[in-house]
Amino acid sequence: MDDKIAAIRSAMAEHQVQLVALGPGAHMHWVLDWHPHPDERLTLLAIGRDSAHFVVPSVNAEQAGANAGLPLITWRDEDGPEGALRELAQQVGTVTRLVLDETMRTDFSLPLIGTFDGAEPEFADRLVGELRQIKDDAELAALKASAAVADRAMEAGFAAIRPGLTELEVAQAMRDAFAAEGAAVAFTLCASGPNGAYPHHATGERVLEDGDAIVFDLGAKFKGYPSDMTRMAAVGRLPEGYQDVHDVVERAWQAAAAAAKPGARAHEIDDAARTVISDAGYGDYFVHRTGHGLGLEVHEPPYLTSSSQTVLEEGMVFSIEPGIYIPGRFGIRLEDIVILRADGVEVLSSLPREVRVSGAGA
Repeated sequence: MDDKIAAIRSAMAEHQVQLVALGPGAHMHWVLDWHPHPDERLTLLAIGRDSAHFVVPSVNAEQAGANAGLPLITWRDEDGPEGALRELAQQVGTVTRLVLDETMRTDFSLPLIGTFDGAEPEFADRLVGELRQIKDDAELAALKASAAVADRAMEAGFAAIRPGLTELEVAQAMRDAFAAEGAAVAFTLCASGPNGAYPHHATGERVLEDGDAIVFDLGAKFKGYPSDMTRMAAVGRLPEGYQDVHDVVERAWQAAAAAAKPGARAHEIDDAARTVISDAGYGDYFVHRTGHGLGLEVHEPPYLTSSSQTVLEEGMVFSIEPGIYIPGRFGIRLEDIVILRADGVEVLSSLPREVRVSGAGA
C-alpha cells in the first residue's frame, strides 16, 4: 500500500493536485488490495499531499480498520456524512485541484465537491488510472493464470457445439468450466449464425444449425483478475466466403501486434489493424476500437482507438481484437490479451486463433 500511495503523491505533485478521493472499486482496490462492498453509505479513500484517511460509516469501521490500515474518519447513519467531510477538509487543508474516482457514486462526489468549494475537479483515470496501466510482476502472473483458466473454458465451449443446442446451452458449458475452477463468470457470449454480426450479442435461444459460424467471447475473474478472449467456431462446415474474411481479420491482428512497441502511440495499433481491413474492402464492417487495457477490470486504460495519443509502455496489458461484422451473415472477431514487452507483445492465451470446426452430424 505504501508504495502505491507514494506513487499517487508523486503524480499529485506533478499535476498540482491536493486531494485524491477514491470510492469502493478498482482504484481503491489497487491501492489497498481490498475494498468494501459498495452501497449508498459514503465511503472514501482520501489521499492528501501529506495525509491519508479512510472515511467510512461506523457500521463498517471495524472491517475498514482491519483492512485499510489508515486513520479512520467515521460517521453514523443518524448523523449522515457531512460532519465526516468537514473533518476531512480540516485534515487536508486548502484544495484547489480535486481528483475524483470516475466510478464513484454521484451522491459521494457531489458532497465532496461541495465540501471543497472552488476546487477544480477532474477524474482519477488521468492520475491513478495512468499508474495502474503498468502492471507489476504479481499482476502479470495473476493475469496469466486467469488466461489459462479462460483457455480451458473456451475448450469446453468448443466441445459443447452440437446442431440442435441453443446458444444458452453451449454458453452454459463455458460457465460450468469456469465455475469448476473457482472463477467468477463475467460473460460467456455465444453468437451463432447471423447473430455473430452483433459485436455484443445477448446470448439467447437461437438453435445452432449446420453451417453456422459462432463467435465465442468469454471472461471471468480468477483470484481477483479477469480474462477476456474471443475465438471463432463453426458447426460442421464453414459458411461460404467465411475463410477469406477470417484471413483478413487474422492479418489485421498480426499488423496490430507488429505495431505494438514501447513508445508507439495507441492509435498506431488501431491504425495498423484498420488499414488491413479497409484495404480488403471491409472498412465499414469494423465498428469498434482495436483494443482495451485489462487489469483489475476487464476494460480499463489504455484504449486502442483511432484518436488515442497514449504512449505505450513496457508492462502494459491490453487486448488486440479486430473484427468484421457482416449483417445477416456472420461476424468474426479475434481477441487476445497481450503483455507489452521491450521487443513486442507476449500473448497470454495458448489457444490458436484458427476457426474451430466441430459438431458435424451430431
